[in-house]
Amino acid sequence: MKKIILINTTYKEKGGEDINIVDEIIFLKKNYDVKYLEFKNSDKLKLIDYLAFFTTSNRKSNKILQDALNEFKPDLAYVHNTWFKANLGIFRILHKNNVRTYLKIHNFRYFCTNFFLVKNHIKTEKFCYMCNLNNTDQKIINYYFRESKVKSFFMLIYGKKYYKLLHKSKINLLVMTNFHKKFLVKNKFKPESIHIYPNPIISPSNYNYYENSNYVVYAGRLSSDKGIDELINAWINSNAKSLVLKVIGRGELLEPLKKKYNKFNVDFLGEKDHDSTLKLIEKSRGVITATKMFEGQPRLLCEASIRGIPSLFPKFGGMAEFFPDNYPLTFKQFDYIDLKTKIELFQDSNKLKKISKDIFNFSKKEFSENKLKFSFERIIS
Repeated sequence: MKKIILINTTYKEKGGEDINIVDEIIFLKKNYDVKYLEFKNSDKLKLIDYLAFFTTSNRKSNKILQDALNEFKPDLAYVHNTWFKANLGIFRILHKNNVRTYLKIHNFRYFCTNFFLVKNHIKTEKFCYMCNLNNTDQKIINYYFRESKVKSFFMLIYGKKYYKLLHKSKINLLVMTNFHKKFLVKNKFKPESIHIYPNPIISPSNYNYYENSNYVVYAGRLSSDKGIDELINAWINSNAKSLVLKVIGRGELLEPLKKKYNKFNVDFLGEKDHDSTLKLIEKSRGVITATKMFEGQPRLLCEASIRGIPSLFPKFGGMAEFFPDNYPLTFKQFDYIDLKTKIELFQDSNKLKKISKDIFNFSKKEFSENKLKFSFERIIS
């Protein structure tokens, strides 16, 4: 049985990527001897962490990894998020110990943080489809975190070195879509080093779809990059007056949106834990998103699909790769009249029931343990 050390840094606020890691560990442990090495950004910062911002190598994290390698002696390393607690020094440790390394890229942050200047980050479009930075927001410096110039500065130092490491090293890269692979190849990454491998999604034991449910769910961050204001506006202007849009999540737009849409068929539920969110999704007519950004693998949509819950989303980036061909519940990105029209399809319970069965069968096949096991084994072999 192959021995895999899985390395990840959890975010300060738990998000979709952290939930993905849980499912991945459960899946991998069925087929491999797995040691999970976790670094936490929620831990209190110490002097060594501040020094690591400058050097992009954390001595404490390096030692923890080296001790784990000495004890576990893995056949390969499977790395996920390294910003910022694990940091980039771990790759030198893995190389020094001749550990074959695979890195899963969950988002496009590596590209956005590779530029010090906005003009190099955003060249042709009005804003970046990967981080939603608008080229009119800032004149010169590419501040990734608009709320903190200091944090952005360290992120740019990290990002430049990270991008170079991805380009120059012999690390195998795992992405979730063919769209993402093509993006990397376009940016001069070697095709042979890039593999398509989705995040495992744990399937529930039963299929139950409530096509006569009276609500649809949006769950995610309430921010401009998620298109939530445009989504709600399209919702209330549609003819789906008998249905309620349940909005789950928090963000800078929560209070303004609650005031703006307090008299309409929109119910703001605030932040809920993952299990509570899934229970609401399971009894909904569907889920909906109007994200303006490229998504690595849309966690919300995939979890809905494997339960037979239809999703409405913009046909943009690689999202359509997680759905059957000719899937009907998509709209043209940034065309909110088209979104309004597609929202009205949620009123057709017979049509939804057929879509539900189609997406359930498709997802069961795409995320089956046998298929994922075969794909992963082929990659690491």
